[in-house]
Amino acid sequence: MLPPFVARRIDAALRKQLLEGEGVAKPDFLHPSGEAALAPPDSVSWRIFRNPLALYIGGITAVLLELAEPRVRTGVWEHTSFRTDPLRRMRRTGLAAMVTVYAARSVAEGMIAGVGRMHARISGTTPDGTPYRADDPELLRWVHATALFGFMEAYHRYVSPLTADERDLFIAEGLPAALLYGALDPPDSAVSMTELFDDMAPRLEPSGIIDEFLAIMSRLELFPAPLRPLNRRLIAAAVGLLPDSAQRRLGLSAHGRISRSSGAVLRRAGQSLDRLHLESSPASQSCVRLGLPADHLCRKGRPPIGG
Repeated sequence: MLPPFVARRIDAALRKQLLEGEGVAKPDFLHPSGEAALAPPDSVSWRIFRNPLALYIGGITAVLLELAEPRVRTGVWEHTSFRTDPLRRMRRTGLAAMVTVYAARSVAEGMIAGVGRMHARISGTTPDGTPYRADDPELLRWVHATALFGFMEAYHRYVSPLTADERDLFIAEGLPAALLYGALDPPDSAVSMTELFDDMAPRLEPSGIIDEFLAIMSRLELFPAPLRPLNRRLIAAAVGLLPDSAQRRLGLSAHGRISRSSGAVLRRAGQSLDRLHLESSPASQSCVRLGLPADHLCRKGRPPIGG
């Protein structure tokens, strides 16, 4: 267990980065009182999304897979602030994920509808002339699947192994949100996710934008100066979660090498964070909204995930 002063610093840092960042909307996870979220509090989703390490590593993995698809890559790079203001972009994306999972259903539905209106205004063509729209249901399915894959694999490897049933539950729990976002036929099990990845594999391609993204992430001042060397380990861990075939296809195999000792350090950190109660986190506030103890997800003897 992390010392209390470390827990307080992590809590303060997460609150500043996620809930108090400049240009970030501040949703209320405490209200409406009693209103359920899209997934229940003892779901696999509530467990995975409360772990900052899994979200950070898995989020990078997801973006790499998104940028490997030419239409998604062009839309992200030309119509978002990832290149010019990556930290703000990460804050907004992270907060959207928190609202989708933890906020009251009415709040999540309102936020998702707003994202949909924004997507409807974005369109263009890739460098080779292929047209795209940000609200294309097939592209939304890929973005949804890559996010699930990244978070699930990061939690499995660096926090706690997931059983086959837990993987299926986690993917199925994402269906309501995926359909609200407009995704076409989103995966509902590990088998259907594997089928989607196999189908998309020939469409993925290397790009200088992927290299630029990795360079931006390596320079990101997300951590205090003494901890910034940790960022390179996290990036390597994220690349290492990509399927072997994707690493080879994207030319990233060398970037995904992480030493056994570094992997052990990340696992200890992930496991410690999983037992840590962060008072200001969306998960804790949402437990309170539902009449549960704020530390419900940290308590021993709670029902198993998916139970």
